[in-house]
Amino acid sequence: MKPISFLLLALILLISSCNKDKPSGAEASAVIRMQSDFPTPPSAKKIPQTFSEHGYTRVDNYFWLRDKTNPEVIQYLESENSYSDTAMAHTQSLQEQLAKEMKGRIKEDDSSVPVLSNGYYYYAKTEKDKQYPVWCRKKGSLDAAEEVLLDGNALSQGKPAFLMGGYKVSPDNHLLAYRTNYTGSYVEFTLHIRDLRTGKDLEDQIERAGSFVWANDSRTIFYTTPNEALRPYRLYRYETGSRRPAELLLEEKDDLFELSLSKSRTGEFIFLGSGSFTSSEYRYLPAGQPKGSFKLIAARKPNVRYYPEAHKDRLFFLVKDAGAPNFKVMQAPVKGFENSSSWKTFVAHDPKVKIEGIDAFEKFLALTVRTNGLQEIRILDLDGKSAKKVSFPEPVFALFQGENPEYASPNFRYLYTSLNRPMSTFDFDVATGKSALLKQEEIPSGFNPDDYEVKRLWATAPDGVKVPMALVHKKGLQLNGANPALLYSYGSYGYSTDPWFNANAFSLVDRGFVYAIAQIRGGSEMGEQWYEDGKLLKKKNTFTDFIACAEQLIQDKYTSKDLLAINGGSAGGLLMGAVANMRPDLFKVVVAEVPFVDVLNTMLDPNLPLTTQEWEQWGNPNDKTYYDYMRSYSPYDNVEKKSYPNMLLTGGLNDSQVLFHEPAKFAAKLRELKTDNNLLLLKINMDSWHGGATGRFDYLKEEAFRYAFIMDRLGIKEKKLKN
Repeated sequence: MKPISFLLLALILLISSCNKDKPSGAEASAVIRMQSDFPTPPSAKKIPQTFSEHGYTRVDNYFWLRDKTNPEVIQYLESENSYSDTAMAHTQSLQEQLAKEMKGRIKEDDSSVPVLSNGYYYYAKTEKDKQYPVWCRKKGSLDAAEEVLLDGNALSQGKPAFLMGGYKVSPDNHLLAYRTNYTGSYVEFTLHIRDLRTGKDLEDQIERAGSFVWANDSRTIFYTTPNEALRPYRLYRYETGSRRPAELLLEEKDDLFELSLSKSRTGEFIFLGSGSFTSSEYRYLPAGQPKGSFKLIAARKPNVRYYPEAHKDRLFFLVKDAGAPNFKVMQAPVKGFENSSSWKTFVAHDPKVKIEGIDAFEKFLALTVRTNGLQEIRILDLDGKSAKKVSFPEPVFALFQGENPEYASPNFRYLYTSLNRPMSTFDFDVATGKSALLKQEEIPSGFNPDDYEVKRLWATAPDGVKVPMALVHKKGLQLNGANPALLYSYGSYGYSTDPWFNANAFSLVDRGFVYAIAQIRGGSEMGEQWYEDGKLLKKKNTFTDFIACAEQLIQDKYTSKDLLAINGGSAGGLLMGAVANMRPDLFKVVVAEVPFVDVLNTMLDPNLPLTTQEWEQWGNPNDKTYYDYMRSYSPYDNVEKKSYPNMLLTGGLNDSQVLFHEPAKFAAKLRELKTDNNLLLLKINMDSWHGGATGRFDYLKEEAFRYAFIMDRLGIKEKKLKN
């Protein structure tokens, strides 16, 4: 369902060769093994459970698969995993080759660009053959002695999974607060406090900690905790070393809203946000008054979202309301900003430009905006009259804000990438208007951007809307319909699927694949209305946009139906399930990772993680209008007796975002009803979470499995790439 930060998870797959011996679509079909060629696939027993809603009667034969404490459920998942391994055993050498190629593109001994914060340079480094980063700092100078803060490899020792949930150093630089997780479940992060003078953790330990910040006394920590539905709903104050229980300060009782904590770049304010998908409100506390009370800035209003950004002499607010659906920037004096009537427009709303973020520094304001589907950085003087733009060379690209913790910084750090440009870190000098390259991701096995062609295409949706696509392929590709292709998308929550560099995908591209990203409605690529037009009672636009993109690739002869694979994860997995039901004839292979496919059952159960908050995305099915609409596209509820493409469904037993039973139930129902002999696999990671394996090399094995499935199902011959 909801995308989870970093994971989400890049775009997955693509493969095959553009050599003379590459099979045509017909030849590819001839070499594919059918599901009937393997041992009998597992089948889940039927235990009918009847539901009555809005005058309808639904029977769910596989509802029982939700219970992971039931030994029969675990046995079924293990039998599916065993079947998947058996069905893919003949691709083992290909999987190993793919994983080797992917690892060869990783610089194993590497480090991030150091970030100056409060007198120290912070960075993370990775070491050869080790799975996790080591987080370090140096005092005052890059030539100073290295101090190791945390070693992810030591913390993960003997654990099946390991996630670092962020760290923050106290203002006096002596204490380190950090979160760890060994299951992948969202609620199981533990907050620890480490004394950096001794390198040892204090006895203080907080279970189920969410976001957290330090007060300026370097003793007090504020943190949130989630309820059983994973909604961060309580705010606590805790004084380290005091041995006193944490103090509950606030509880958000509205099921649509969740709490978040942040600290201003100036160091003066701690902000407590309470937000839903459509409205928000903030409270503030002077960071130097840790025993004080949080005061409301502006009360929540329906369909009004605002986000504060502090400057020393004023506060800026990024605001979305009825008159500014693409956001505007407002300002107010530091004294009196609690009264929203004192806010004045600083950057007016522009219907053609979405403002995605604001960052206030001592001498300038940085805006991250999006226009015509492409991002820009705009630097404004504090009088708002002078602006500079950061320009970029590619026709399609992705832009990310870097770490910019220093309020007095003369530079703005950003990251730039495109489908054929590895991630690069830049500092933009505001005074000179020039960008300086600090680091570009190194590809040890070799990579030449000029060997590839990046394009932007437009497909026409059934309602006439033009939908953008970004794609990359090797130069010299012939548009004859004989090229394998992988089409990826997401299309939910306003999350834009930008065309960033995916090193793994070149195991496919270098074998002749076209790798394409469909920037469909439900994301925000074309502005906030693009998002609004792909949610609630307009959700089906997401699916028909994707189908239009697939048809455009075929029409332009980039590929054919027999050579087209598609991929998406989480809400993008819902997309995969929906289009597989709607147009099973259009795709040869479908890979749906941690797919949100049991939409109706999930959205009807307020006790499941994230459900009630998600009503603002999908609708509340207790309302018959939304129920009927959801029922018309919910992948699990629309499986029919017909032929389906080759399908790989994945999940994580400890996934708290999309519970494992969603792909498991979907697979069981497909096995019951589908009439074809195409291969259907269910692969459940029994140790991990929403993003799959947590180690960087373990993840490559999972990626190689997915890629090998695509290649095998498209009938692409195994072929080693030249180094």
